[in-house]
Formats: sequence, structure tokens, C-alpha cells
Amino acid sequence: MVKLIECVPNFSEGRRADVIEAIVKPFKETKGCYLLDYRADPDHNRLVVSLVGEPEALEESLIKSAKVAIENIDLNKHQGAHPRIGAVDVIPFVPLRNTTMEECVEFSRKFAQLFHDETKVPVYFYEESALRPERRNLEVIRKGQYEVLKEEIIKPERHPDIGEPKLHPTAGATVIGARKFLVAFNVNLHTQDVNIAKAIAKAIRSSSGGFSAVKAIGLELKERGMTQVSMNIVDYEKNALYRVLELIKAEAKRWGISIAETEVYGMVPAAALLESTSYYMQIADFDPNQVIELRLLDLLGRD
Repeated sequence: MVKLIECVPNFSEGRRADVIEAIVKPFKETKGCYLLDYRADPDHNRLVVSLVGEPEALEESLIKSAKVAIENIDLNKHQGAHPRIGAVDVIPFVPLRNTTMEECVEFSRKFAQLFHDETKVPVYFYEESALRPERRNLEVIRKGQYEVLKEEIIKPERHPDIGEPKLHPTAGATVIGARKFLVAFNVNLHTQDVNIAKAIAKAIRSSSGGFSAVKAIGLELKERGMTQVSMNIVDYEKNALYRVLELIKAEAKRWGISIAETEVYGMVPAAALLESTSYYMQIADFDPNQVIELRLLDLLGRD
């Protein structure tokens, strides 16, 4: 019985094509590791990679890739719209096939120790792997980003879970953990006023009284002359994409602006897209099993 885990490592590099290709190379070459997608955003200055693999293959390829990133990324010189504390910023593990959340938590902690031993980068645990309840949320760990953490890591409440209370001189720190599948969903706005994007993000995110399982920030996309509401939908079954999008449309209308486009970053469950497709097409009593490819995959995947 093959155990499969999804992993979505985020690296603080979205502009240098040669470095990006060097980072993803181990994922292409390691047997048992399958590179599904990788996308680099120059405004965010961030690379998001989607992998699926057996635990041993993920472990091997991630260590090789991390060493490339650490060698080539200097957080003291890094600038980008997306929050970050490390060259290898976050490594989440998601149970996929024949793997439980408990097994993913155990694997994440074992991997984190190996990661630190090999790189000397301090590690924080988050989500299901968190050792402190307040650290379940990534934004708590990343508060103030690299620049603030560099000064505050000596405080007991900001000590890493693995490693000494000091950042790697150029690679910062890394956040590792096990979590549920999330959808990285962005909405780009026809305005260069980032304060509008921030106001809309505040209206829809959970921490400000918006949707229960939505995290959102407002960002500036200088190269595209737009702004963005960048979101993580941490439970797409509770918060359908169409519902989130419709509220953003309503909020944008209040400011007299429109939506330019939306983006889905990385992989996404078919159910998350089909629910919104059904809504916008007004399909009555739609069942995902009506999609022939999904039905065939279900039949082929049965033991």
C-alpha cells in the first residue's frame, strides 16, 4: 500500500529564473516524488511548488532543494509583497492517500529535525504540528516578518521550536507543519490603491469577522499596475470560492472599482471549482459524479 503525501513548499524567490529552476530540479529528478506544479510571482517574489510523493522521496528531494534555496537566497536583500521569514519560508504536509493527519504530523516533526540538522535553519511548527496553541496560525509566527523576527527571536515567546534562538544569517527561519488541503485564491483589482485591497481583505477574513476559514491580505502588484486580495481558503467546504468572490465584488463596487481577474495558485480540488461552476452556470442538482473524468478516476482508484 503506497502512502502519498502532498507538500507545498514556498520559497522566497520569484524573479531569477535560473535559481527557480535549480530549486525545483530535485523534485523533477527524485524517484517517488512527483512535481505537479510550480509558479513564481515577481511581485510577491515567491515560488510556490506543489508536490506529491512517498515520505522518503519527499524528504530526500526537499532537503536537496532547500540547500539550493539557502545557498542562493539572502533575506537581508530580499524584497517582495508577500510576508516571509525564510528563504525556505514554509513547508506544509497534507495527507493524501493511505495517510492520516496524525501520520503527517509525525512525519513533519521528524522531517523538521532532519531539515535543521542539514541546514542549521531554525524551525517553527504550525497548524496540526504546532507545539503551542498560539502558533497554529502562520501569521502569528510570521508577525513582523524576517526583519522583526531577527530582533525578537531572543524573546522566549518567539524562540523557535527547533534550533537556537537566532536566525540563520541569510536564510532566516522555516515554518513546517501538517495541515488540511487549502486553496490559494487571489483576486486582482483594477486599482493601484493598495489601501482599498487591504480594506477589502479586512472585510472578508476570519480574524476581522469575515468568513470563518479565510485568511486574506491586501498587496500591491507594481509590475501589473494593480492590487490584490491574496487569500488562503483553509476550508473550501465551508467557504465556497464563488461566495468569497461575490463578497469581494460587492466590496469593490463600494469603492467604485472592478475585478480584473482571479488566480488559483498551485493545485486545487475539483470539488472547489465545480461548486462555483455549478453556481455561475445555475446547474440544478449538479453532482460531481457527472464529470466523466472524475467518475473514471474514482472507479480506477478503488482497491
